[in-house]
Amino acid sequence: MARRARRTAAGTALGIAAILGIQSIANGAVFGSENNQARQPSVYSARGEEHGPVRTAVHKLALTDKGHGEAVLSQRTTDRFGLLGVSWTDPKAKIQGTIQARARNAETGEWTAWTDLTPYPGLMDGARPGARGSTEPLWVGASDGAEVRITDGARDGKLPAGLRLDLVDPGTDKSAGTSGKVSAEPAAFVQETPPTTPGPASTAPQPTIVSRAGWGADESISPEEPGYLPNGNTIRAAFVHHTADATPYDCSESAAIIRGIYTYHVKTNGWKDIGYNFLVDKCGTLFEGRKGGIDQPVYGAHTYGWNSQSTSVAFLGDYNKVSPSDASLVAASRLIAYKLGQYGVDPAGKATLTSGATQKNYFGTSYTLGQDYTFNAVSGHRDGYATECPGDLLYGQLGTIRNYASGTVQNLAITSLGGEATKAGSGYQTPGPATVNWSTSTQNNLIYKFEVLVDGQVATWGWGHVRSASITLSGYGDHTVAVRATHTSGKVTTSAPVTVTVPGPKTFKPVTPTRLLDTRSGLGVAKAKVGAGGEVVLQVTGNSVVPSSGVGAVVLNVTATNPTATSFVSVYPNGTDRTSASNLNFTAGKTIPNLVTVPVIDGKVRFYNHAGTVDLIADVTGYYATDASGSTHVSHGPLRLMDTRNGTGVRQGPVGAQDVVTLPVAGVQGVPASGVTAVVLNVTATNPTSSSFVSVYPDGTTRTSASNLNFVAGQTIPNLVIVPVVNGKVSFYNHAGSVDLIADITGYFTSGTDGASHINLGPKRLMDTRNGTGVRQGPVGAQGVVTLPVAGVAGVPASGVTAVVLNVTATNPTSSSFVSVYPDGTTRTSASNLNFTSGLTIPNLVIVPVVNGKVSFYNHAGSVDLIADITGYFTK
Repeated sequence: MARRARRTAAGTALGIAAILGIQSIANGAVFGSENNQARQPSVYSARGEEHGPVRTAVHKLALTDKGHGEAVLSQRTTDRFGLLGVSWTDPKAKIQGTIQARARNAETGEWTAWTDLTPYPGLMDGARPGARGSTEPLWVGASDGAEVRITDGARDGKLPAGLRLDLVDPGTDKSAGTSGKVSAEPAAFVQETPPTTPGPASTAPQPTIVSRAGWGADESISPEEPGYLPNGNTIRAAFVHHTADATPYDCSESAAIIRGIYTYHVKTNGWKDIGYNFLVDKCGTLFEGRKGGIDQPVYGAHTYGWNSQSTSVAFLGDYNKVSPSDASLVAASRLIAYKLGQYGVDPAGKATLTSGATQKNYFGTSYTLGQDYTFNAVSGHRDGYATECPGDLLYGQLGTIRNYASGTVQNLAITSLGGEATKAGSGYQTPGPATVNWSTSTQNNLIYKFEVLVDGQVATWGWGHVRSASITLSGYGDHTVAVRATHTSGKVTTSAPVTVTVPGPKTFKPVTPTRLLDTRSGLGVAKAKVGAGGEVVLQVTGNSVVPSSGVGAVVLNVTATNPTATSFVSVYPNGTDRTSASNLNFTAGKTIPNLVTVPVIDGKVRFYNHAGTVDLIADVTGYYATDASGSTHVSHGPLRLMDTRNGTGVRQGPVGAQDVVTLPVAGVQGVPASGVTAVVLNVTATNPTSSSFVSVYPDGTTRTSASNLNFVAGQTIPNLVIVPVVNGKVSFYNHAGSVDLIADITGYFTSGTDGASHINLGPKRLMDTRNGTGVRQGPVGAQGVVTLPVAGVAGVPASGVTAVVLNVTATNPTSSSFVSVYPDGTTRTSASNLNFTSGLTIPNLVIVPVVNGKVSFYNHAGSVDLIADITGYFTK
């Protein structure tokens, strides 16, 4: 519906969604062009207090017929009103000339510009008792004065009888009764009766729509039952209108504007109800119009000659000189996609409609009663009738509405997986939990929802503004993860899938310790130190001791030697992103070993050096097979099996140069006498008289060049060792000088099936006392203990975990001390895991049993910061 306004003014948009407590179609955002500058709410602004119908009123002022086709209402003060229109007695009578009105702002006293009022077609809502001819209503905002002038261009100069100005006060939320009484008549509470049969399902989702009760419709003024499209017709097209208001409005006034239109259509025009099926404001809030059910083919009164086969949406505002907001276009497109989708109509397609009247449209096209004509499925009012509606600038956006209503989500792609998931080759790896991140070039308010699919099934979902979601994969092996997006048109797009692997349990296969890497000689990689920020990639499978396939992780004793600066080394799977976890920490000139369990993705592992240059050595001591052919792990201890200082386990006395001591392990301290394939020992070298190294190897085998501990005179250094058991014993070789050796058992591997299998995880940082990660912030003091939760953390299961594999680093110690890592809730033994002197940073791998889901860290003397990175766990 349209008129030619004599002025254009700026307005505001606060959003009725926020004020009425409903969800805006535009996700709460306020968009637009002319009307989005802040303005104080008016008396007609909703205040969220509506609990029932809002009482409205119509003030009627007779016009003075001056003869010769002229009539006026002189400028005068009136009762408060917000909407006006001119009406006359005979609904078939026409005024050929100009009808103009203006109003006085109740707050400022200023008069609006003169605005043309466009007459409605006669009998727009059918022949009804009491129907009147009228102009379209004009919203003017809160006003208290009015003036009208009419000049009829008819030859006889006669105007229709009964000319009057109808002033509608749409009421306020508080006018619904200040003492609990909404109306003197109970009928004011009459609610529409919903249809007993739901409307047809749509290919597009139903958008959020403010109900009639939500905008305060007083159902008592339109007590007739709703009407539906006649003769079994279905909705074939949607007509777009504008209400052509003279005054800019605030979105908090939207409900009042609609109440005003509703009251005018019913009480002035004599229609059964508001004419429009739906309305939308510039903030993107949709409103139910004519009663009968949002999902039903309700027979409206909006587009003369075409109402019996269509639905409608009216944009609040005048769009002859101002562009509609994107929020309103999106909201309208969502509504149209839903309504047309109920009947299989493509919003971007065509529709065949049968004319209900002989007439011309705005462009001069003639229509004949009963003839069929082709329309766009989304058309403007002016396409069917001789009117400017829906305004030039809104009419120019009908293509946008069609595109929005028929579109698809574009360029949908998974960008990354995070949380517990890490990059693994061309896919990802996770113990179960993962965060899926995705992107699309389609704007949020055109997307109805996203669904994350795991192996083709919906795992979780989110609304159109969401770009990430958390999932948990169950079941070992490869899974496909994809994201499916539903456009507000109902069309579905699915991203390309990514492969996410949940590593299965792995069994351990000990091997004869074998050197795979030595940058000093060029073994395994190029002969050269690893520089600052540099990496070397080592092939760890397909050699004499590790097969080329079926390997889930390798156990390496890695040694850093000849470093030129304080630095750290990280060992991680090739094809994955390196994390903040480190495996070896050292200072210039120090030689530091550490055992590393590193997952294998493509047969290779990477070694990263942070600063300076350093030589790296790596000896493999075993691997985890991806099947059940290996050994399972049994937590045991920690218990001291050997101490040469007091003769525990072996003869008393330091181990001399090129000397060997052999330690019985099978059948000792609770270790089974048979079936043990390897033992996990924390070995400490102390009181060395010269620089040397120690190798730990199976009894009865030939010692290789592999070493487990490297040290200088006077240094105390520990390292975790997983060593095969032959003849129930293991041997310890010292290269030079003499040294005392200590060995604490923390577990063993058995050929039986009663043990636990290994699961790769990380490396991930679980604890850092420097910043409070995992435990309280601050160094661990003398004889202090910190307890770290590990079960149910960072991808570790909450139950069923028998032991965790941690790379523990001691840094910033203030004195010589040792750290023991042991199961929470148990008595700490004399076993230690890290030994250090003041100022030394030293790491060590720890395999520690889990009790109560936690592990404890004890520091003997001084204070020290502790860091713990998890690399895996054992589970039954």
